[in-house]
Amino acid sequence: MEEERLSNGSAARGAVAVRYGRYVRHKKAVIAVTAFLLVVAAGASLSIGSLGLGPAEVVAGALGLADGQTNAVMQNLRLPRVLTAIIGGAALALAGCAFQATLRNPLASASTLGIAQGAAFGASVAIIVIGGAGVGSAAVSSVAYEGASTGDPLVTTVAAFAGAMLSTAVIFALTRARSMTPETIVLLGVALSALFTAGTALVQYFADDSQVAAVVFWTFGDLGRVKAPQLAVMAVVCAASAVFFFWNRWAYNAIESGEGLAHGLGVNVQRCRLATLIVASACASCVIAFCGIINFVGLVAPHIMRRFLGADHRYLLIASALAGAVLLLLSDALCRLIMPPLILPIGAITSVVGAPVFIWLLFKGQGR
Repeated sequence: MEEERLSNGSAARGAVAVRYGRYVRHKKAVIAVTAFLLVVAAGASLSIGSLGLGPAEVVAGALGLADGQTNAVMQNLRLPRVLTAIIGGAALALAGCAFQATLRNPLASASTLGIAQGAAFGASVAIIVIGGAGVGSAAVSSVAYEGASTGDPLVTTVAAFAGAMLSTAVIFALTRARSMTPETIVLLGVALSALFTAGTALVQYFADDSQVAAVVFWTFGDLGRVKAPQLAVMAVVCAASAVFFFWNRWAYNAIESGEGLAHGLGVNVQRCRLATLIVASACASCVIAFCGIINFVGLVAPHIMRRFLGADHRYLLIASALAGAVLLLLSDALCRLIMPPLILPIGAITSVVGAPVFIWLLFKGQGR
């Protein structure tokens, strides 16, 4: 009898091990496929442009081994743009995934928490009041707002980052002063979004036409305005944030199962939530400050990957970062392909692409 019980227990453990092996292999396969899509999207994006280049020329130009024109186009224009899309998309998706995990709210993102609107307010103050200029390509800026203030673009970037973090500081202060539920934090973010939007409108009301055009152009979003130094800052902030998020992956899994269970497992939910709120806000704010307003990437990418991987943040964080990079690369490709040689604003395209996808995910989830 004892031997039969031991045999049944061993068989049960073996069945569990087999199911867990399938579980892990499935998640790794999804991540591998997403990574492959990222490589394909990056290669295709490097090939898009008025200068037709084949795969061999793209690789040679990226390595600086092609002719002078190809090297200049690849290393000064296309490669920085693609790297910006990859790093920016990954950062926004990681921040969105972390927001949604700690707040246990699928609508949490930089846009719904007022971070993007705070950045727009800061940029507006810099361009109109202080005199910093939104930086863009020379061709676009000369058409879009010729005669606008042309101060140091660093002022605009710093002001946008400060405005984005101001929203986080307000949420952090009110959360510390009065214990708030995750739902209340999201509602507070919506209120701050409306407040910053109103502030931006008031600042624009007292500006001249060229300054208003400069603000509007900044809010459109543009990956081409990011140069090597800004790209390096984005990469460092994104990498540091990714390490922090992955370090807390088990805490996010526990919080996802319920705050009571998380407390029982030794997770300080309040401290984890506030720390994640600050780090994720800094991660998203850095991208927005350099690239302008980019909507829906941080909201949609985690939702898409959650459909395939569930809420296990050991894999969801990695997959969300890859999916965010793919989404921003595809959106940027559409910006350049729809009306060449014009480059449409990336913020509008991400909204046009992201909103229908998000609506489809919501309707698909209603049946579950």
